[in-house]
Amino acid sequence: MTASTRTAKAGKGLKAAALAGILIAGGAGTAYAYWAAAGTGAGTAAAGTMQAVTVDALVAGDGPAAALVPGGTADVVLRLTNPNPYSVQVYSVTANGPATADSAHSGCTTTGVSFTGTTAPLSPATFIPANSSTLLTLPGTAAMDTTSLAACQGATFHLPVTAEVRK
Repeated sequence: MTASTRTAKAGKGLKAAALAGILIAGGAGTAYAYWAAAGTGAGTAAAGTMQAVTVDALVAGDGPAAALVPGGTADVVLRLTNPNPYSVQVYSVTANGPATADSAHSGCTTTGVSFTGTTAPLSPATFIPANSSTLLTLPGTAAMDTTSLAACQGATFHLPVTAEVRK
């Protein structure tokens, strides 16, 4: 093989490499154009339903610090449970029926006990974290007037309430 033949073969190899480079670059350009294409369409989504936050009866250790006496007021303590996967804000708490005494005080038929609901929005703002419960103390929202019977002494009063919460 002469020197001129080797040069011609090497030149053909360079031309083939250059052609392959152009084809690869052209293919990359085509792929980019393909993936950059625009389009239109429609989608759907469904909104989840908020689960009810519950107000539970107090358990040992949840009670208020002060006792309710005729002519006085006391704090109300609520245990609120949020089963949702996001936190909720307690917006307000309102009365939802008359106060009743515990079963050990059956002679307490006239309790004289009332619950004063909160203003909305509740201040300070109170949030219940996702999938948890919290104690909420409402200062001075229970009152006992002087019509309470003596049989109500030492009773625990059940105050039906409705708590409004918002996401």
